[in-house]
Amino acid sequence: MQLITAYISVVLIWATTPLAIQWSSESVGFLFGISSRMLLGAILALVLIILFGKKLALDRKALQTYIASGLGLFSAMLTVYWSAQFIPSGWVSIIYGVTPIVTGLFAMQLLGEKGLSLLRVFAIILGILGLYVMFETGLQYGPKTTYGIIGVIASSVFYSLSMVMVKKINADIDTYSTVTGGLLVSGLLFVGVWSISGTGIPVTIPDRVGWSIFYLATIGSLLGFFLFYYVLKRIEATRASLITLMTPVCAMLLGHLVNDEPLTREIITGCTLILSGLLLFEFEGAIHRIKIVN
Repeated sequence: MQLITAYISVVLIWATTPLAIQWSSESVGFLFGISSRMLLGAILALVLIILFGKKLALDRKALQTYIASGLGLFSAMLTVYWSAQFIPSGWVSIIYGVTPIVTGLFAMQLLGEKGLSLLRVFAIILGILGLYVMFETGLQYGPKTTYGIIGVIASSVFYSLSMVMVKKINADIDTYSTVTGGLLVSGLLFVGVWSISGTGIPVTIPDRVGWSIFYLATIGSLLGFFLFYYVLKRIEATRASLITLMTPVCAMLLGHLVNDEPLTREIITGCTLILSGLLLFEFEGAIHRIKIVN
């Protein structure tokens, strides 16, 4: 029951994250939005560890996990925040839907999980067709939209690789350490980039921006990552990434209803193709077993 609750919670949190990312960067810039989020999340994680009487593991495998997680968070978040400037928030979640396929490809090479069957190859083709439709739709809104799509795809690759590497390292540490260590590494990297960029602290921070940053730091980063790594340690990497199969529709509808984002036939078609590919990719084994029984 705890695992199911954690899984559903991650879906709901991730469905609201793209819209909160856009709101957190309004008038203050995406670098301030992401840097303040990750730094605040890291500080809160340390405070919780102290309050709960936990200790941050510092053995070799634990440090490797923090680096793999932190570098993944840094690269994935940096690219997705940059990309969110150019595309509707719902698109972020739709395009991120390719994550299970990318994760599966990495898992085959790094974790020795099962290889590609004909059905899985077809599933990948469906996903690529869905991305193509999104590209074609993006071109109608201008070249910057295409940059945003490419950036989200890159973010998905960074995130997938990080997730598989954490699974491969397989450190015997609790979820508190995994989340806190990853947030500390990524938070320090973001502060460094922010300092080098010369971007100062905004004179005024609108209420919606401030609350969005706080939500992302506490719920999106701290609680979301804690629940996700709790799930990741208990199921295989590709099943954990299946979370991204359920969030795109929720995020797309939320963006349309709350942020007045376009919901055209082409967008729905692209989303349907991507999700169909993911369904086929993830449940290929079950389909194969049904064929054998019949």
